[in-house]
Amino acid sequence: MLKIQMFSSATKVKGQGVGSAYTELIGLLRKKLSGKIEISINKFSRSDISHYHTIDPLFFLSTFFPGRGRKIGYVHFLPETLEGSLKLPWIIKKIVYHYVIAFYRRMDQLVVVNPIFIKELEKYGIAKDKITYIPNFVSRDDFFQKSTDEKEKIREELGIVRNKFVVLGVGQVQERKGVPDFIELAKKLPEFQFVWVGGFSFGKITDGYDELKEVVDNPPANLIFSGIVDRAQMNDYYNAADVFLLPSYNELFPMSILEAFSTGTPVVLRSLELYEAILKGYYLDGKNVAEFETILRNLVNTPELIDEMGKKSLDASNYYSEDNLAKIWYDFYYQQTEMV
Repeated sequence: MLKIQMFSSATKVKGQGVGSAYTELIGLLRKKLSGKIEISINKFSRSDISHYHTIDPLFFLSTFFPGRGRKIGYVHFLPETLEGSLKLPWIIKKIVYHYVIAFYRRMDQLVVVNPIFIKELEKYGIAKDKITYIPNFVSRDDFFQKSTDEKEKIREELGIVRNKFVVLGVGQVQERKGVPDFIELAKKLPEFQFVWVGGFSFGKITDGYDELKEVVDNPPANLIFSGIVDRAQMNDYYNAADVFLLPSYNELFPMSILEAFSTGTPVVLRSLELYEAILKGYYLDGKNVAEFETILRNLVNTPELIDEMGKKSLDASNYYSEDNLAKIWYDFYYQQTEMV
């Protein structure tokens, strides 16, 4: 039996995708690989594999002690993907960015959730053969499509008018997530209901905090900012929506997209190269507010397009299935132990 030590503080800050990805992986391994692997969390005990999900300084120090086995680093972000997320003094930013790459270089193997970032890591001097692509996934036990009657009841519970066309956005309230564009769309489409689920997970150091906080406190009449919501409630929000829109400017592989797919909710994203590598054919995309507006108006006036994109979401969800990912992770872990 493989002994795997997980190192993570991802669940300490609510409302961020790293925590969701970590929670999903732990659940998957315990559910699908029971009897094949033994998982410990933040114990610093001897193990065949040490899997680092977050880059805490204490975890970095642990890599210098014996008994760690093969050191695996999970790449949930790169320095450039932090741009537009946090507002830091330039010297602090420089130190943080240097530390992120130092942590990754300290690993024996890195796992990326999007293959497009293999080249980015190579630019930092990390060899390609030290990088493995394994996509994110979500459990169908937690995210699934509900019936029409159930969806109507959910809307009533969430205070959403039944006959409104609902556009859902999910993520931290910050510039990088494209929240200003989401707000602008709400102003341009007053007949739609917009809902953004997420908050200021990192408080006042969030990039664009002052301007965004003003709108969050005084939103347009057709825009709801729910704040940070427990993950157990998120399935209801996806089922209450007619379409999921993520106008983010930079991502790796957002868990929110997979959650929307799993509920059969049509997905609209910003036109980014990174999505083409992993999600091509499963979503609609636009480059700016004007194109997003056109897409949303087309969806509300074309029920058959809604149905088509809903089916594509479910197809995408099938591709990123638990059974498939469980096998991939087990094979990966086993191969790593052979390299020790």
